Amino acid sequence: MKDLFEKIYRDKGPLGKWAAQAEGYFVFPKLEGEISNRMKFQGKDVITWSINDYLGLANHPEVRKVDAEAAAQYGSAYPMGARMMSGHTDLHEQLQNELAAFVQKEAAYLLNFGYQGMVSTVDALVSKDDIIVYDVDAHACIIDGVRLHHGKRFTYKHNDIESLEKNLERATKMAEQTGGGILVISEGVFGMRGEQGRLKEIVALKKKFNFRLFVDDAHGFGTLGKTGAGAGEEQGVQDDIDVYFATFAKSLASTGAFIAADQEIIDYLKYNLRSQMFAKSLQMQLVVGALKRLDMLRTMPELKKNLWTIVDALQSGLKERGFDIGTTQSCVTPVYLKGSIPEAMALVRDLRENYGIFCSIVVYPVIPKGLILLRMIPTATHTLEDVRETLDAFDAIRSRLENGTYKRMSAALIAAMGE
Repeated sequence: MKDLFEKIYRDKGPLGKWAAQAEGYFVFPKLEGEISNRMKFQGKDVITWSINDYLGLANHPEVRKVDAEAAAQYGSAYPMGARMMSGHTDLHEQLQNELAAFVQKEAAYLLNFGYQGMVSTVDALVSKDDIIVYDVDAHACIIDGVRLHHGKRFTYKHNDIESLEKNLERATKMAEQTGGGILVISEGVFGMRGEQGRLKEIVALKKKFNFRLFVDDAHGFGTLGKTGAGAGEEQGVQDDIDVYFATFAKSLASTGAFIAADQEIIDYLKYNLRSQMFAKSLQMQLVVGALKRLDMLRTMPELKKNLWTIVDALQSGLKERGFDIGTTQSCVTPVYLKGSIPEAMALVRDLRENYGIFCSIVVYPVIPKGLILLRMIPTATHTLEDVRETLDAFDAIRSRLENGTYKRMSAALIAAMGE
């Protein structure tokens, strides 16, 4: 019999094998200072493009005041216990009602964490006789929720409606045999590429197929649509989303999440979501803070306007300079370059140390080998000067990548890794 840990000693995984070279700098970096467009990294000032604070609420003085007052009034423990037992309050209900109204649904239910809540919601919505059909590029929390499913599941090619239709045909035949139903899952905005899910086209398939639609709109909530209600509002199909999910970790700059749907669906879910039934209630200070943030989202349209001023300037500037930003239709701004993982490390180090630009780096296995993805998240706190400095820096690092500078710089790293 093998030692359970043998595989750990032998294979650290595609990212783990780089830990000695990457940890503390490329992965698990430590940004310091108040959350803003400019922070400190290893003692140096950097323009930060990797904080999901879309509307700039994380360090807003009104938000900090309410957060501090709520912490002083309630502490960090209240209420104690799960919602069903002793952790339910009027303010939890108020937040749910306001969130439901904001995303144009009958009812909503709070979740302690987005990832945990998504996994549990997928699990609660389906039984072993049901079939799940989901986008192959779905977020890890969706994939982990699907893994709990004891029935059949199919993936369709990313944002490919023809592929979805073929898989719905397969799922329909199977559901007729099992006596179950079909759940289709898409994201409102795919967080890596920035593309909106093709919700309008998915909804149109309801005329041909009998399924329910579950949308993860983590990056669309607060940033898309006339009122900020998300990708469904942006595409004119919010009413046709059967179960809507969003997190507080992006536009609301906090912790927590929620699901919204018809009242009867929410009533069912709140009695069957294991991650909420058997977990402590969302802390009151977070509930009060979310109420304040949601009110600002509703009453301060300039927040979203400022955000899109920066998004448009950054994305149009990158395209004008010949950078490949894919097909983003959201604030998420990916920049695709060609190079190896060691070249990516050299490039990012140069970007941070010599140009004062901090953005997230994504490499294989998240994206195909030979590609480097620099992922930027514009926020309402960024300035047009930040955009200008960043565009100039990207011009410089692209030139050094193309002339082989980073390849030469990374040669020692490749040798050390035995690649």
